[in-house]
Amino acid sequence: MKSEDIINVLDKYYPSARCELKYTKDYELLIATVLSAQCTDKRVNMVTSILFKKYDLKGLKDASEKEIENIIRPCGSHTKKAKYIKTIAERLIEDYNGIVPNNREYLESLPGVGRKTCNVVLSNIYDVPAIAVDTHVARVSKRLGLAKESDDVSIIEQKLMKKFPKEKWSRLHHQLVLFGRYNCTARNPKCSECLLKEKCKYYKKLLVNE
Repeated sequence: MKSEDIINVLDKYYPSARCELKYTKDYELLIATVLSAQCTDKRVNMVTSILFKKYDLKGLKDASEKEIENIIRPCGSHTKKAKYIKTIAERLIEDYNGIVPNNREYLESLPGVGRKTCNVVLSNIYDVPAIAVDTHVARVSKRLGLAKESDDVSIIEQKLMKKFPKEKWSRLHHQLVLFGRYNCTARNPKCSECLLKEKCKYYKKLLVNE
């Protein structure tokens, strides 16, 4: 499938795609993205609306892990994520006066921050061209034949970066996330009404198996 065809369709579906995590400060996006691991953005937004109202970055640094755990419990892995949040707050204050830097190496050295999280943060805060591959992006990429079933997230990211123009990466990431979240869902994808179905490998398999 041609990259232009995919971009044109995604532009129709999600012309103003953007991150659905709610934040007002750079560190809030970083922490929200860490919390989003194995959790929906909707649930993260419910939790962070309480967390960020109660604590600023210094407050998170000074809070006990138990206090943080009690708030973030609905996100899952709350014990581990509370440790991450406290350490992130401590290191940002100590190393960068509380600012999230445009520094991939540093960000990926923070606990709970992998390449996907880093891509989300750098793309949204600093407009760094990046494609963050989450479960939605991975699923859509495989179904559309942009990646193989056996490809891991790093290989999928590399393939998408080669397939699409660099200036489209960040926008494309948000569009693929939303398309996977609301259209090309894990269960019961809306194949019959999909504008990409005629060129979709997954849809062709469905037709064969019917």
